[in-house]
Amino acid sequence: MDSWNNVKIVTEFSDLGVDCYKLQGGDYLNEYYILSEAETRKLLNTPEVVGYEVYESLVGATSQMMHHLKEQKKITNANILSILRGALNYPLEESCYREHIRVHDISFLSCERVFDGNGAVTGLDVKYNKLTAVPGSTLLIGDIIASGDTLVYCFRHVVDYYRARNAALRNIVIFTIGGKKGIDITEKLTKEIREYWPEFEGFIVVYFEGIFNCYEPGDKGVSGINRANIDFYWKGGIIAPAYRRETLSKRDTLFEKCTIYDGGARRYEISEHIEEVLEFWNGILKRSDEIDFHALLEEKLGHSTEISYEEWMEDAHYGYLDEEMCRFLYKQEKGYIASLQDVTLREIAEKRISEFTTKLRKYIIV
Repeated sequence: MDSWNNVKIVTEFSDLGVDCYKLQGGDYLNEYYILSEAETRKLLNTPEVVGYEVYESLVGATSQMMHHLKEQKKITNANILSILRGALNYPLEESCYREHIRVHDISFLSCERVFDGNGAVTGLDVKYNKLTAVPGSTLLIGDIIASGDTLVYCFRHVVDYYRARNAALRNIVIFTIGGKKGIDITEKLTKEIREYWPEFEGFIVVYFEGIFNCYEPGDKGVSGINRANIDFYWKGGIIAPAYRRETLSKRDTLFEKCTIYDGGARRYEISEHIEEVLEFWNGILKRSDEIDFHALLEEKLGHSTEISYEEWMEDAHYGYLDEEMCRFLYKQEKGYIASLQDVTLREIAEKRISEFTTKLRKYIIV
């Protein structure tokens, strides 16, 4: 990540409502993209999106990216790796079917935390696997990447399986709602893999709506509630322009605990998702008179509210994008900041608790 400050995003394509940006200037071994589309923006901006709609929100953007990769001849023969259960949110098989990409097989892994007698996490273990080696194929993976520990552990398990059968992968495509650590991880893995598979083309990592960042260990954020290596926010990342515009067109969205919350719970254990969201907003309500609202705003924006346009462009990594659009986004942010002058954190918390409870009342277990 030493070259992160040199990275800019450039438009790769804009088609059928999907904007795709590619990272340039990082001198990376792999390819990194950001996708932005109306449904994925809704998913990340609206914790009320739950159940099957979580999956459905990702279909359009994923299919369009599959089409692009097929046209670029970067996917020909595919093998999907499903890391249970998070992978089930990603419509990889459906998108391949839509774009006429042959899926040779689907492999499954279940990776779970291992605890000691005191309840502390001591490591990870693969509890279930059904793998197939497809020589020369593209391995497709969908997963949330925060710390990346699960992804690395499962990936090494798969690579060992391939090597034991004298088979090699052509490349690996990852679709993720995730953070910057994904870049660090895949760069290191590519170097590692090429030691025994010299022809390995590398990773193609596709991020939805942005390359986010996680709170670091020991940092619970200005609110005192956020969790390290779990909760995503904008600071230090790169946000798709349309996602930035939509988020800041609403007053409260920016202040959510996490960009995605728990993806698995949102689809499969909705009552747990509701508990997490309400626990956060009730915590904010309880602390509302103690939290420095301005400091919280700067934390969520990822920079000072007094930032100049030139500094903002560097922070956003937008140097190669349309100047008129960038100036609009900068002015929009300034207007958003001004609109919060007469708003209190208590008002925001009370409104979000009411909205969320009303919208998802049918899922609440009493």
